[in-house]
Amino acid sequence: MGKNRTTSSGLHPHCEKCHNQNCKVPVDIPTSCIFISCHLKCGAAFHLCKVEEHGLLCPKEIVPCLNSGYGCPMTMTRQRLAQHLEVCPASVITCTLEWNRWPVNETDTTFYRNALQDPNCTSQLDLAMALRDQKLLFSSIQMKTLFPELIEKMEEPEVPLDGAVGGVDPERCKSQNLNPEEMLEISLNGEEVQELTQEERLALAKSKDVACLENYGMWERMFAKEKEGCKQTVKNLEDTSCQTKDKEDPKVTPQNSNDAEIARTGLAPWQDGVLDRLRKEVNVAEYNMYLVHNGCMLINFGQLAACTPKEKDFVYGNLEPIEVQTIRSFNVPISFRAKRSHLKDPSQMVKKTDQNVDTSDLGIAIEELPKANEVETTLLCCLERELKGHQISETVGTDGLYVDFGTQTYDFHSAPFKSDASLADVVADQPQNLHVQIQTECVTRRHNKSCSAFTYLCCHAFRRDEYPWHFRNVHGDIQSCLTGWFLQRCPLAYLGCTFSQKQFRPSKYRATISYDTDLSTFILQPKVAASLYKGVKTVSSERKRARNLDSLSRLPFEILQHIVSFLDSMSLGRLSQVSQLMREVCSTVVQQKGMVSLKWEKKTYSHGGFTWRARKKAWEFSSLFSPVDKWVFEDMPPMAEHLKVCPFYQKEIRSEPVALPSMTDVQERRGKFQTLVNSVFISDKTHEE
Repeated sequence: MGKNRTTSSGLHPHCEKCHNQNCKVPVDIPTSCIFISCHLKCGAAFHLCKVEEHGLLCPKEIVPCLNSGYGCPMTMTRQRLAQHLEVCPASVITCTLEWNRWPVNETDTTFYRNALQDPNCTSQLDLAMALRDQKLLFSSIQMKTLFPELIEKMEEPEVPLDGAVGGVDPERCKSQNLNPEEMLEISLNGEEVQELTQEERLALAKSKDVACLENYGMWERMFAKEKEGCKQTVKNLEDTSCQTKDKEDPKVTPQNSNDAEIARTGLAPWQDGVLDRLRKEVNVAEYNMYLVHNGCMLINFGQLAACTPKEKDFVYGNLEPIEVQTIRSFNVPISFRAKRSHLKDPSQMVKKTDQNVDTSDLGIAIEELPKANEVETTLLCCLERELKGHQISETVGTDGLYVDFGTQTYDFHSAPFKSDASLADVVADQPQNLHVQIQTECVTRRHNKSCSAFTYLCCHAFRRDEYPWHFRNVHGDIQSCLTGWFLQRCPLAYLGCTFSQKQFRPSKYRATISYDTDLSTFILQPKVAASLYKGVKTVSSERKRARNLDSLSRLPFEILQHIVSFLDSMSLGRLSQVSQLMREVCSTVVQQKGMVSLKWEKKTYSHGGFTWRARKKAWEFSSLFSPVDKWVFEDMPPMAEHLKVCPFYQKEIRSEPVALPSMTDVQERRGKFQTLVNSVFISDKTHEE
């Protein structure tokens, strides 16, 4: 039947245009085929030659998930694809909520110093979260970017690169009495310039940490350009020698006249008047591009000045008054002359000397000078750009020729630093201190948060159906209410009191919120009644024999499966790390409650290029605890009970009596404060007299 189809789509002529559900056209092999219904009983009817086409649209066709390429192993009917995407394990969302946390002021260190000395500091939510953010901050700050002068200098092997560049020195030709042909031959034969092989260049690039293909191509272009410059230098020396001979024996030949004509009309950087000819023949864009590519050669051949001469540096001097009648009648003033941005002539300025006043004038040895604190100084340098928009000591250009340099040096106990050292590496051996505030802010107008060192991200991954609960419970209910609402601190915390209490708990069961430092997120820990622990014996975790299992592991596998079906993702992730048996039990529900993601690896090829490819598919559980729809107040004493025993609450008891305002002389008060009634009474009394 396929041989009789005449259309390009492979269908019969009638079947290709037929969309009638009740087609009664008789079967004709060259033009049409039998009319059938879908074997999956989706309700569609079509010609037999459209079976493959209907399979691409049938809602009851078994198809893989849309995220099958990202690791989802599910297969289902096509009509359930949209519904499955809500719980698809490969549909993973990364939380991108960000917040700011600023360094601690030098005057507010009392509380932060006492907070870390508290044995229950890890149970305080805001303090534990601040320590996590400080750890990320210290790991992200590289000492090389802030203090490049304090980095250890690595001794690199000196590789002679003079031969790799090439070139001929005209002065050396004259000093050694060599003509340009001999000098060029020496250079190209390797007696003066040794050309590197391909393997040597690759080894050299790797030793310099520039083994990428782009830098290698740049080297090749540089070598080719310098080699052409070498040849051109030889040619210029030949022209110079020919001109010298012409002066001694002036003879005009057709060859000389042609060379002079080419020199007056060419566009090469070494030809006289090339810039004037370019201004007339090309546009501004091409002229500027010519200067960019050939600027170095134009300076070497004297076609372009290396810097603007003083007489061409146009700056207005003292302006005389000029009458301006119209916009076009303005004339250049006579006082318009060449003058630099400096008011005085540099040659007539008073000579200055650089002197270090920190050591010589103070009379203190360098070893006795106080050392700066690594953390405080580093955070201060990071704040310079965040709050002020620039560094305190910053290089500023006054004009195109002069630059004002600003230098600020520091001296640390741990200097010099390694080239790849971060602030976390520097303070790894020091006792832990808290240098960032426990308060956070999510909205700020101080800086651009995308490039800030003091901006932190959540960066936790969740399934699509888990993300709304994570954002609501963790960020909306807990994190945003830590200051004074979810977590209530003592009013005298600014004096150093570290007392705090959690005011809320889930409404359906008793549980407490804590911060997990390993997962860097908040977790919910249920409170188990003490009566449930009666008769329970604690078993040592060290098992000498495989059959010496705990009471939970002795349960049948089916019962363990039923138990884990009630656990949340956070509990499943913890339970899967207990033993191999529990890992197998949790793996039975990983497709229903877990998520899958691709683990990528970088593959580098021999030519320097690289690509990323998925190495494997990793299944894991998220850090979401059981969703909490409603919070209620915890049964706890009010904060006033703590103030009765707070060591920072100082009572001021007065024993001397103090007179109340009502105990003063009424007459004196009336004399001092005149009222409308008093004024009327005094005026009536005066009239009677």
